[in-house]
Amino acid sequence: MVKKKIIVVGAGAAGLMAAGTAAARGASVTLIEKNSRAGRKIMITGKGRCNITNNCDVQEFVQNVPVNGRFLYSAVSAFSPLDAYAFFEQIGLPLKTERGNRVFPVSEKAVDVVDALVHWTEGLGVRRIQAQADSLIIEDSKAVGVSCRGKSFFADCVIVCCGGKSYPLTGSTGDGYTLAEQAGHTVVPLKPSLVPLESDDPECKSMQGLSLRNVGLKIIDKGSGKTAYSDFGEMLFTHFGVSGPMILSASSHLRDIVRGKYTAVIDLKPALDSEQLDRRLQKDFSENINRDVSNSLSKLLPRKIIIPVLKRWGLPFDKKCHSVTRAERRRLCEILKGFAVSISGFRPIEEAIITSGGVKTSELDPKTMESRLVRGLYFAGEVIDCDAYTGGFNLQIAWSTGRLAGEKAAEDRDQITDR
Repeated sequence: MVKKKIIVVGAGAAGLMAAGTAAARGASVTLIEKNSRAGRKIMITGKGRCNITNNCDVQEFVQNVPVNGRFLYSAVSAFSPLDAYAFFEQIGLPLKTERGNRVFPVSEKAVDVVDALVHWTEGLGVRRIQAQADSLIIEDSKAVGVSCRGKSFFADCVIVCCGGKSYPLTGSTGDGYTLAEQAGHTVVPLKPSLVPLESDDPECKSMQGLSLRNVGLKIIDKGSGKTAYSDFGEMLFTHFGVSGPMILSASSHLRDIVRGKYTAVIDLKPALDSEQLDRRLQKDFSENINRDVSNSLSKLLPRKIIIPVLKRWGLPFDKKCHSVTRAERRRLCEILKGFAVSISGFRPIEEAIITSGGVKTSELDPKTMESRLVRGLYFAGEVIDCDAYTGGFNLQIAWSTGRLAGEKAAEDRDQITDR
């Protein structure tokens, strides 16, 4: 039987999965990657540990994809997080599940994930070529190949898995969007997602490096007064604003940030209600009855945030603890339960973990990942307009869509040409 020829553009998470899947189903697969090393972006995920997936069911997974989650239902149902877990262990990568159902390799090395995938694809006969894909070759509304700096590679179909525009040093420079637009696809405007947030509050810089654990967070839309996002966990102050797991997740919920639109409100003591916190303050002030208020909060707060809290409180720093009134104590409770930081914007898309936006999902068949505009053209991974929260969900999008695209591309025998 004649082998079907498939070109996969991009050897990242989705591309490696698509290439290996298609090869496992009997196709002759050429994987085009401009970097000398496959999976460059995988190697930096999860701080170099690679949060492969989230150990959850399909329903919970879709709920963690705020942008076009329903589009992914078929792909994730066909290759679920549990399937991904079993797959990686099957190709020789032992996994473990940590807090929040986050799945990591036992070795805690992202490079082991890449090596396992590369070994798997090579074992299946996937041919990898280092080249820059400049344009698709389309004839009679059908994708028949890829042009790379003047050299043409022909195939029966093409799977585009070029990633987004975040972390461009890994090769994610938006090439997939160029290819998609050339084929007539709509590219939903790009913005950073899972990205730190900037603030024009000068106190952020003074608190640079301060990591807060077990705090509450609300992002408030000041215009409507509504809560755009709420969470509990960890965050970090930086020279430009705020970062950390909660902030990255919050960024997925924010649209059209302009200066003054959003405020981050931090509950520094979420385990205590206002009455309990007031009693705690009374106790601390009693123990420091003749000391300045500025020297009485070290047991309650991290050192770097004491001065910003005192500034907001507005009392003289040398005011004695015994002279603090009940009303002043209440005011301090309000500050500790609602430490506000203005949000002025996203950090650049180059610093984002993923790119929000991409190939419009209505122009793709969710059951195959094939273009509705050009036959034999498939898309998978971050190039599609789908993005999720932190916790392994975005890599699972890559595994599921890459698997589905590779499977369906290999199965459709009608696409085989004589070329």
